Amino acid sequence: MWVVNLAVDAPIWRHPEFSRGARDMLGTAIGIGAWGLITGVAMGNSGLPLPLMVFMSLVVFAGSAQLAVLPLMSGGAPVWVIWATALCVNLRFVIFSAAWRPYFLPYPMATRLRLAYFTADLNYVLFMRRFPDPKPAPEQLPYFWGGVVLNWASWQVPSLVGIFLADTVPVHWGIGFAGTLALLGIGLSLLNGKATAVAGAVAGCAAVAAFALPYKLNIVVAIAAAVAMGLLIDHSTPKKAPAPVDDKT
Repeated sequence: MWVVNLAVDAPIWRHPEFSRGARDMLGTAIGIGAWGLITGVAMGNSGLPLPLMVFMSLVVFAGSAQLAVLPLMSGGAPVWVIWATALCVNLRFVIFSAAWRPYFLPYPMATRLRLAYFTADLNYVLFMRRFPDPKPAPEQLPYFWGGVVLNWASWQVPSLVGIFLADTVPVHWGIGFAGTLALLGIGLSLLNGKATAVAGAVAGCAAVAAFALPYKLNIVVAIAAAVAMGLLIDHSTPKKAPAPVDDKT
């Protein structure tokens, strides 16, 4: 158990790590905005009431889940089917939560619930690249907030624009793919060894192989395959013996 002073004396937005988190996220903001715009346009063309679409964008804040459940909601699918679909698409956040647990467990429940709402894929990737050692530290929370605040605004503003201007945005441009490219670029930058490269390749192959599964379950299959491959490589890799200790005084 680590005992760390996690108190932040100054306002969190004045912490240097807050600015660093925002700068790290800035490179993907355009892609996230394009993704949010296309999602907003899809919602605007879904036939749902305008207040419901705005509420969904602000509260759900999950692009993949929103796109997955829109056809179901428009088609009058049962509520349990809609909830089950959103749950399947977002199962990857269970893994994110488990990985974040050592960092944020010391914080109060209310703080962790706020962190959970703002959590996103790219924030997770950038955070883990910035803090690879799973130990809580006072600079982690400002860095997290710097990234997620920019990510939230980069998503919500274009998403709401897409909802209100759905008839004027040309969907055939395919600009939502920019978000996928941003995520792909950051993900590839994390493949810094043989183990991560093999796990990433397995995840990509599994996602393509399981693409026909309903409710975007290929995402869950890809994550499970990557985790399994990572564990297999970890257990099959010989552990280095600890360096001998010199007892001479």
